Order: sequence, then C-alpha cells, then structure tokens
Amino acid sequence: MPKASVSVFASESSWIESDALDQCHQVAALDGMVHVAAMPDLHPGKGAPIGAAMSSRVLYPFLVGSDIGCGIAVFPIRIKRPAPERLAARFPDLDRPLDPGDELIDQEIPAGYGEQLGTVGRGNHFVELARVQAVHDDAHAERLGLHPHDLVLIVHSGSRGLGERILRAHTEVHGAGPAADVDAYLAAHDEAVRWGSLNRRLMAARVALALGAVPEEPIVDECHNSVEMVGGLYLHRKGAANGDRRDVLVAGTRGTASYLVAAHAGADANYSVAHGAGRKMSRADALRRGKAKHTVEELRRTPVGSFVVCGDRQLLFEEAPTAYKKIERVIDDLVEHKLATPVVSTHPVVTYKTAEKGGRR
Repeated sequence: MPKASVSVFASESSWIESDALDQCHQVAALDGMVHVAAMPDLHPGKGAPIGAAMSSRVLYPFLVGSDIGCGIAVFPIRIKRPAPERLAARFPDLDRPLDPGDELIDQEIPAGYGEQLGTVGRGNHFVELARVQAVHDDAHAERLGLHPHDLVLIVHSGSRGLGERILRAHTEVHGAGPAADVDAYLAAHDEAVRWGSLNRRLMAARVALALGAVPEEPIVDECHNSVEMVGGLYLHRKGAANGDRRDVLVAGTRGTASYLVAAHAGADANYSVAHGAGRKMSRADALRRGKAKHTVEELRRTPVGSFVVCGDRQLLFEEAPTAYKKIERVIDDLVEHKLATPVVSTHPVVTYKTAEKGGRR
C-alpha cells in the first residue's frame, strides 16, 4: 500500500521545524493513513506533530493525544472601564475546581467526571479578556455581534484529567497502536469533547461574574484535538481546528493579536485550519533564553499594554510571546492557501495563566 500524502500549508518564508516535518512523514507511514495536512503553526509533539490533520482508515488514539476536546471558545462580555491591572486582581482562581453541585453547573456532567470542573490547566491553556482591535470583514463581524472596541473572553482549555485517563487506558495496553474497540473509544472521546466544552463555559461564567458581568453563551467554540468520521475516514486533528465552514479563533500570544477567522478549508487540507501561532522554541529553550533577556515583572506587562496573571515564574518564561511564531504569518498562510478569511483581530487586556499566591475563588 502506498504511503499517505503529506501537504504543508505554509509559505516558503514560514519557518517550520524539520523535526515536525519528519513527524508528519512518520505518521504518513502508519498503516491505513491516507493524507496528512500540516498547518502553518506546525511544530513537534510527543510522538505526533501538533498543528496537523490526519485522515486514515484506522483510528489512532495517540494522534488525538491526551487533551481530547481541547479547544478555544469566545464569549461576549460587557464591562465598564476595563483597566487591565484592576481587572487582573479580580480574576477568580481558575486552578481551584468548582464543586459538582455548584449552581453554575446546570447540566449533567459528561462521563460523571466531577473533578477539575472550571479549571484551566497548565501549558498553553489560558483565559483572556481581550478587546476587538480591528474588523476585517464587516458583514461577518456584524452577524457575530462584534464591533471595534468590544470586549470578549477567550477560553483555551480541554478535558483535563478525563482525556488523560482515556488515552492512558489505551496506551497501557496498545501503546501507539490503533484503537482495539473503536466504538468504545469514540464513546469515551465524545464525552471528553463535551466535558471540555462545558469546562470552557464554566470558566467564562466564573470570570464574568468575578468581573461584575453577566455570563453569556459563546459565539465560537471549536475544539482542535479530536477525531471524527469524514467521508468514510477517521479524521484526526491534533492542534488543528475544524475548518469546514466554521468560525475559529486562531490564538496569538499573551502579547500579540489573535484572529477570529471564517474557515473554508477543503479536502486537501483535511477540512482543517491552524489553531494558534505555534511554538518556535521548546519550553526549555524559552526558559533559558527568557531568563537571560527578561525579568518576571517585564513579562507580567506586555507590549500592547495588557497584564498577565501567572503565579508560576517558570510558566511565565515558557509561555513568553517570543517562544511563539508570528501570528500574522500564520494568518497570511491561511489566507494565501484559501483556508480562511480574517473576520476580527483582538488584543489582550488581561491574560490568565495560573493564580497568583492568595488568589480568589
């Protein structure tokens, strides 16, 4: 059987690590693989590339990873006089889970997983209060109810320990092999996707209430770690969002713009688009280089005037804006390859990573 095809949706001027490309070709060599579509935010992951959509006749849980259902949701929020430092001090402690009986939880908890509800997690997860900086498509922005200077909450998180438990149950027996019981895996996967979506809504509600606003429903909520049946094939997305006529928030960094795009990706891109800027440095490199260039206080304030809430000094350096690719280059690549059209861009006001010591509920 011939090796699967690999397409890279990035321009020659975009920097893509050779290790990430090698991982794409390693995945393409797996039994049953049909096509690997690499997004412009492609970077190496643990055993599989991040920023790729991979179609196959065989379902491989490790191509989805442990954070099943991880995604980004965008919520309208209305706040008067949003001063960054004042609002940063009012953010709730999103490391402290809600009790399963909390009044904010108005639906059945998927998989009955009552742990870690309303928490953000670590790594590149965040909750951000952002301002619409520019409108690029007036009609589409109007349909979404977005206008210049409007505030939104951007929530990036997933299924927390539930997704980890699902992948571990598979890998302990089958390693990186295919799912032995596809129906059982998909049932658990779908619960984790629902849990991740609920979790993003709970965090948005917690933040809105803490900032004196009324919680609202999301205008965008797309996961980027998932698998689904498309055209008779299993379409795995690892750090790639559903781009089949969807609105997607492509995240920048805590010191740069993010872009909400109208995605219209076709079969050659496995109906997928990028989910963010994509790392250009490993966490170890970002920590080493960042400590040589920046102080902690410098990293708490960004070039766009926003404020960062992060009680973990190491995480501050690991997630510094300089550790990521330029979001504008990623968006340009999506546009050039006719995968998406920008609708609005946002700038951060407050970005929450993890609570400061003595943080509030």
